[in-house]
Amino acid sequence: MGENKTMNRRYFQAEALTDFAAQVFTRAGLPPADAEQVGRSLVGADLRGVDSHGVTRIPIYVERLRRDLVNKRPNIRIDVKGAGVAVVDGDNGMGAVVGRRAMEAAISLAQEAGTGAVAVRGSNHFGTGAGYAYQAVEARCIGIACSSAPPTMAPWGGRARYFGTNPLAVGIPAGRYPPIVLDMATSNVARGKIILAAKRGETIPEGWALDPEGRPTTDAEAALAGAVLPFGGPKGSAIALIIDVLSGVLSGANFGRHIPDLYDNLAERQDLGHFFLAVEIERFMRYDTFTARVDQMIEGLKACPPAAGHAEVLLPGEIEARTEVERQRRGIPVSGEIVDHLVAVGKDLGVAFPEGSPGPLQ
Repeated sequence: MGENKTMNRRYFQAEALTDFAAQVFTRAGLPPADAEQVGRSLVGADLRGVDSHGVTRIPIYVERLRRDLVNKRPNIRIDVKGAGVAVVDGDNGMGAVVGRRAMEAAISLAQEAGTGAVAVRGSNHFGTGAGYAYQAVEARCIGIACSSAPPTMAPWGGRARYFGTNPLAVGIPAGRYPPIVLDMATSNVARGKIILAAKRGETIPEGWALDPEGRPTTDAEAALAGAVLPFGGPKGSAIALIIDVLSGVLSGANFGRHIPDLYDNLAERQDLGHFFLAVEIERFMRYDTFTARVDQMIEGLKACPPAAGHAEVLLPGEIEARTEVERQRRGIPVSGEIVDHLVAVGKDLGVAFPEGSPGPLQ
């Protein structure tokens, strides 16, 4: 089976996938600019090698739009509460659209007050956090983005789902080097990777999840029925809790067990919450001084002798950045199963799926 899947894999230019996604979401009812934004968010994940958050999400996004579980044309409201603080009501819009507006608000507040903190309610799955981290970095800010998520993870010491995989992203500008960009789930693995493994009929590594009885499992289907595990045991569980407070409790959005599942609950709106923070570096020191100091830190880390089994010391986001360079050149690989799903969605909406290539583009 694995060989057939490899044979069925096709490679696509990023712009071809983005154009397809934008057309699909426009046909599904989104304004063209919003459709483009959502498409770029998903393809951006694929470019970085985070395939679990890429175009594989198109079918479920479309299904939720069809069922009116997401507001196609939201009235996103930004309520500035004071110097450097705002609450955003996403009006149940697409998460990638609401999230970008919220980080824009955080950056604007930071430019006025030095820091901008924005809590978001009334949103949906916002994709990968790296996009928001880069958004802040491009504005010469340090950026932080986090989000609550449907309950799929057991708290440390428990076996029942309570927390989501509650992602955290941080972007830090550098000077001569690429920015440092952390983008991580608080689980041992993003649940999307388990969903992808289940779609492909693959097993998962031990330590990723528990089955419904609370036993460790390598069966992707059993893991989806059970619970994923927090990274670092009690530490990951504690960070997931903090993110749930900032994103869900503080914003007035759903949190913990109250968040409906993206895939399994096709009757209720999610009302997801996010939290964004932007820090204007110039309020603390000259921007070029800061980036020079970050460069110095990067050089020091890179000079550290690698441990056994490692070729080099890698920075957060470095693997993803290298993957993006490679995939821009060679194309984004998409498995045969995902291609079939996308072809079906496109056919239903009258959008042709791109041809792709059976091998790397270069």
